[in-house]
Amino acid sequence: MTMLTSEEIEQGLVENRSSPNGTARNAHAEVLVGAAEAIGDGPLFRKALDNLINAYLWSAESSKMLVPFARLLQEYDKDPGAFDRWDAHSLFWQFKWVATAISDSPEIPLQSAVGWLDEMERRYRVAGYSERPVRESELWLADAIGDDDRAERAHRAWLAAERDDMSDCHACELNGQGAYAVLRGEDARALELWQPVLAGERTCAEEPHRLLATSLLPLLRLGRSDEARSHHVRGYRMARGNESLLPSIGKHIEFCALSGNESRGLEILAEHAAHMSPLVNVDDQLAFHGGILVLLRRLTELGHGQSPAVPYEGVPHTVSELHEVLRASSLEIAHRFDARNGTTRVSERFLARIGREPLVGVLPLGVRSSALPRPTAAVTTPAAAAVSPVPAADVAELVERARQAREQRHPAADALWAEVAVRVDARPADEVDPLLAADVADHRALTAARGGAANAAELLEAVRDRYRELRQAERAALAQLRLASAAAQSGAEPQRIRELLAVALKAAEALDADEPLRGRRIALAELSSIRVESYLRSLEEGPEHAHLHAPGQDHGHGELAAELGAFVTAYEEALPDLAAEAEEMLGRVALSQGEPERALPFLAASAARAVAAGLPWQAVDALVLRAGVLMSLDRPEEAQEAARSALEHSAEVTEPETHGVVRLTLADILLRRADAAAEAAEHALTAAHWFDQAGLTADGGAQARLVLARAYAREGRHADAAEVLQSTLPDLLEHGEGQAVSVREFLGDLLRQLNDPRAAAEQYLLAAEVAKGWEDTRPQAALAQAAAEQLSAARMDQEATAAYERSLELFRVTGDAPIAEVRILRSLAWLAPRGGAGAAAWARARELMQQACGVLEAALTEHAADAGSSEGQASPLRAELAQTWLQLAQVLDWRVTSHEQSEDYEDDEDDEDEAGEVSGDDGNGGGFPRADVDADIEALRLEEIELTARAGELYAELGPDHLGDRLQCVQYAAWTEQEIGRADAGATRLAALVEELGAMPEGVVPDGLLERARSSLDSLRS
Repeated sequence: MTMLTSEEIEQGLVENRSSPNGTARNAHAEVLVGAAEAIGDGPLFRKALDNLINAYLWSAESSKMLVPFARLLQEYDKDPGAFDRWDAHSLFWQFKWVATAISDSPEIPLQSAVGWLDEMERRYRVAGYSERPVRESELWLADAIGDDDRAERAHRAWLAAERDDMSDCHACELNGQGAYAVLRGEDARALELWQPVLAGERTCAEEPHRLLATSLLPLLRLGRSDEARSHHVRGYRMARGNESLLPSIGKHIEFCALSGNESRGLEILAEHAAHMSPLVNVDDQLAFHGGILVLLRRLTELGHGQSPAVPYEGVPHTVSELHEVLRASSLEIAHRFDARNGTTRVSERFLARIGREPLVGVLPLGVRSSALPRPTAAVTTPAAAAVSPVPAADVAELVERARQAREQRHPAADALWAEVAVRVDARPADEVDPLLAADVADHRALTAARGGAANAAELLEAVRDRYRELRQAERAALAQLRLASAAAQSGAEPQRIRELLAVALKAAEALDADEPLRGRRIALAELSSIRVESYLRSLEEGPEHAHLHAPGQDHGHGELAAELGAFVTAYEEALPDLAAEAEEMLGRVALSQGEPERALPFLAASAARAVAAGLPWQAVDALVLRAGVLMSLDRPEEAQEAARSALEHSAEVTEPETHGVVRLTLADILLRRADAAAEAAEHALTAAHWFDQAGLTADGGAQARLVLARAYAREGRHADAAEVLQSTLPDLLEHGEGQAVSVREFLGDLLRQLNDPRAAAEQYLLAAEVAKGWEDTRPQAALAQAAAEQLSAARMDQEATAAYERSLELFRVTGDAPIAEVRILRSLAWLAPRGGAGAAAWARARELMQQACGVLEAALTEHAADAGSSEGQASPLRAELAQTWLQLAQVLDWRVTSHEQSEDYEDDEDDEDEAGEVSGDDGNGGGFPRADVDADIEALRLEEIELTARAGELYAELGPDHLGDRLQCVQYAAWTEQEIGRADAGATRLAALVEELGAMPEGVVPDGLLERARSSLDSLRS
């Protein structure tokens, strides 16, 4: 095997440190240790050992660090002088990691673990470090072996000891202190301790990642569900795919299992299936698999035991099979710990964890999650319990409630009849009352008709005939009317539908005069005829009018409006609920005619009439529609009032879709208010849940999640918003090009806020690609510009330049975006010298800045020639011109500074070439000859002064709104003058502005600006 050289090992260490954490990085680090040892380079060997320890730490193989640490410690003991101050500090710092790794390794005898702890204490004492980290390590070892008294003493000593250079960061310490509080049953105390970390005040490489996961169950136990939801969404995003955070992933999975989000937990498990195999760090494995076992047990209890789960070690398993495999392997690990520790604490805690029961029924998370399939079998059998013998009196009461609900058209009627059907099916047929059997058949036929079943007509006919046999003429008449509606829904011939409607009306009119429901049956038949006839007329007028929506809502003929108006007049006293239906239809007719103002009174009257009739649920649709119309008319206060009324009256509605629509409508209205984002998020979250329940995740659910993401973003919860939006992005992309562009741009904005420029740029570019074919090129141009900005932030200079140039080309096509052009040109100028610039790059930067000036000057000339333009319209152009002069001065300053840095480097290296030049043409210095350096630099500095002075004068002309910009220019010129030996001139320049600012009326100068100017002047004079 070819031996690596020292240079190759050094380069390998540089590459390894920046590699992704995991087994591949660890294997490479191991090779580098072996190579460094083989060539006998002591310092390089120690460096390689240190690198290997760090690689192990950030992976699932952290327990492997014991061997390289022991070897590094031997190196220290052999020659402490070979370790500089930083190397020695690093070695003692790693002692803490090793103490944890030893405690987490059951194969290391307890006596050895205690010995290592004693050794850590001795070495820290000799080195003069605080005992604080030692006592923390002692706490966790004592807790593991069940010595609670020692653990408590160690805990007190930990907190009492002083913090020093060897203490863990505040975030990690607070994690441990809160974890100990949880073990003692003090959830509230733990969350109080964790608050600085959870709030982002104390952070580190793995915090708040770990605490966001650890806090989930304490929050649920305390009833703080909103915080738990947010911590899951935000925390999982931070932990996802991180090998060293697999225990945290397990906690997120467990949280899902205990909050009614089993499908979400299953998706997280699938995302981490590659990490399911046994881990080197068995403590991490126990923690990770423990959370998975909670999920698998819950899935089995819910009847999904035979569903496929993720493979384990390459072998497919069902949910139940995987549960048994992981449970056995996990308990084997727990028993190994018990054997080492001489206690059953580890296994007892583990069994308690995997046996936890749900803490809430269902906690909507907001993120999209695929619904679980219908269970094939369940451990418990609620269905069996439902059909167990029930006293006849109870059944009779249930039937009476169902019949009353049916007559009231109450939303609960369907559920009640479904329950009645279960009771009836559990009894022998000859014991069931014939009328009750007919009612159950009626319920099932109606359900089939609503679902568009092919045999719906056959079922309805059978029900009609059965009611006739039982002399239930009014029920038979209703079944006859339903036959007509089913025919219309199935697309039957118009003539056939009219015939059925006529028969239904005759059946209603033929009812006995003393039948209490005769008037209602006739009115229902009439209203159905009006509704269906409108639909049939549209069909007969031709395909261009044949809308396949609900009859009566397709278009608005005067004839239809007249018929509905007459119906309202005829029945508003006797049958107000049917009159309310007709008024709602009148509102929809007005809307179809493009008359929203005329629709509003009809919708309001319909809702009010339904509420007055004691049927508030019937008012919901009209109120939701009214809210939408009011928003379209820019009457948000009234719209909100209507939406809130709809929410109030939907209390007894049982259809999930209706609840989703109501909540989404209100959320959308509230989101347009500046102060209602939190409430909007609450309603959007609930709406998404209801749409999911209705099987409309990809439709209403996607729109609800979009509103939820926007509400979260409004609150500054960008991580939550991004996670919600990304989860539903595939659904939203199916809703047209306009929305596809909008949501990708929104996601890009969120990722930019989260400082993920590569991912943000990707979304902007994908959005631009969708907008490529649009006639208006401005959206694509703006998106390309946004992508370029993020590519630049990610230091992807070539890609950023290409995106800027494409954006510039598109904006120039519009011919009316000079400011956008100028900002792109300035950005390209800043990119030109990046990454090692020579004279040509600096010349290119200057040229681009001058192009920007030319664009603005041309626009200002055109503006001046336009007799209809005002001075105020030119102000933005003039402000951009001043900014361009200032930025050109800053580019020149960058050139001078980079030259001076290059000269310092060359002097340090004593690497001046024979020609007496500092840096060649391809260097950062731009190729200044030595003899001309001072003159060229002074010329550039003078040009900077002239440019910033000119910019300041222009800002002065633009008025008080630009005082901050003006101060920046004057300060820049003053300090530059000082650099070339003209400090008095610079101070005079700045003093004049300070005097001017001080003389301005109160309220004109922005707060703090004058103080900043005076401070700068004092510094300049000192």
